Amino acid sequence: MVLLTMTRIVVAAVKGCQDVAPGELEKLQLGSEPSLAAPEVGNPISHGQLIDISKLLKARSNLQEDELEDQDMPYRLNDLLQGSRIYIPPPAPKPAQSSEYKALMARLHAEEEARAYERMLNPPPVPEAFTQRFPASPHAHLFNTPSDIAKQEADEVTYADVNRQVALIINVLVSIIACSVAIWIAARHWSTPQRLGLSMTGSGIVAMAEVAIYVGYLGRVKESKQLEKAKVEVQEVVESWVIEADSTKNTRLPRLISEKDENVDSVRFRKGKHR
Repeated sequence: MVLLTMTRIVVAAVKGCQDVAPGELEKLQLGSEPSLAAPEVGNPISHGQLIDISKLLKARSNLQEDELEDQDMPYRLNDLLQGSRIYIPPPAPKPAQSSEYKALMARLHAEEEARAYERMLNPPPVPEAFTQRFPASPHAHLFNTPSDIAKQEADEVTYADVNRQVALIINVLVSIIACSVAIWIAARHWSTPQRLGLSMTGSGIVAMAEVAIYVGYLGRVKESKQLEKAKVEVQEVVESWVIEADSTKNTRLPRLISEKDENVDSVRFRKGKHR
């Protein structure tokens, strides 16, 4: 069922039906449809009620369609629908708040006001920013940390490897080109296909030789690194120095410990072993 809003024309038509045939209008009223007892602009009315009202007024008037146009009150269905819109019922009223709900809200408001007053009297400490907690942090990049040193060393090693590889590629290309050009010039009395094939073969042999030499070089380097890692580092004390007090000055001077030193035990006594 589609509900529409009453316009002034619909209100006049309903009132006209009440004047002409009130009994038949009550028969048209169904329980599931809106009431037409007090028509007002904006009240709901169903589309079926508009159709029944239009038919009832046409039947009671006993007028032809061309004569209805001369009447002040149009009773056609198109005229009744003009200006009408879909009826949207107003929102349902909110349920009344219970006394328990009001008491709960009052208690919550009082607690919130007490907390706000406490925060006003004892404000929380202002959180420190990172720059306030560590004032020297903007200058931290001026000092090299162990990680920065390791990164720099790794960058230097990588840069050296890249340079070595680029130089190796350039050397290989120069060797191949020089070999092919030399063979081409040396075989100038041969035909062009033979010279081309010979120079291509020679350059290919040189390229394979360069690759084989480089692979052997890498193998030797890897082997030397493994041997270097396998070596055990032995540390030996070469000289030892002991600080003794000077008789003339209240200072301590370094002295070399020799094997024939007779005062070694006195040094040991100073460590507390004689107690």
